[in-house]
Amino acid sequence: MASPRVRKIADRIKIIVAEMLERRIKDPRLGFVTVTDVRVSGDSQHATIFYTVLGEEESLAGTAAALESAKGVIRSEVGKQLGIRHVPSLEFIHDALPETARQLDDVLARARAIDEQVAATRANAQYAAGEDPYKKPRAVEEDPAEDD
Repeated sequence: MASPRVRKIADRIKIIVAEMLERRIKDPRLGFVTVTDVRVSGDSQHATIFYTVLGEEESLAGTAAALESAKGVIRSEVGKQLGIRHVPSLEFIHDALPETARQLDDVLARARAIDEQVAATRANAQYAAGEDPYKKPRAVEEDPAEDD
């Protein structure tokens, strides 16, 4: 569990980077970027910034290159606005969570369709050996001659 100080630094870095990408970074390769999460190491020396890009694979590659080239400008702005002695190094990682969630939704939809097919088949099903396939013990018939 991260300390409250580290969490505050991560939240602040997330805001600073998002504002920088929106206002100051004018790279044409930069696509429509959303900063999804920032994780800072316990000693505040390294920050991992997760982002998503709206668009195709080409825009993802271009955005990754644009973020890598703007890393120094973003880090200097983070240092100015945070006001801490050691500015964390920045690492940008494409967040695969939306794609993973989409794949999981597809798998759940397929499972739901299969369940509906099984329920439809079960509604018209009949037992193979009749309604009650279990053997029952025979009733012992009493012999009237034994009572005499």
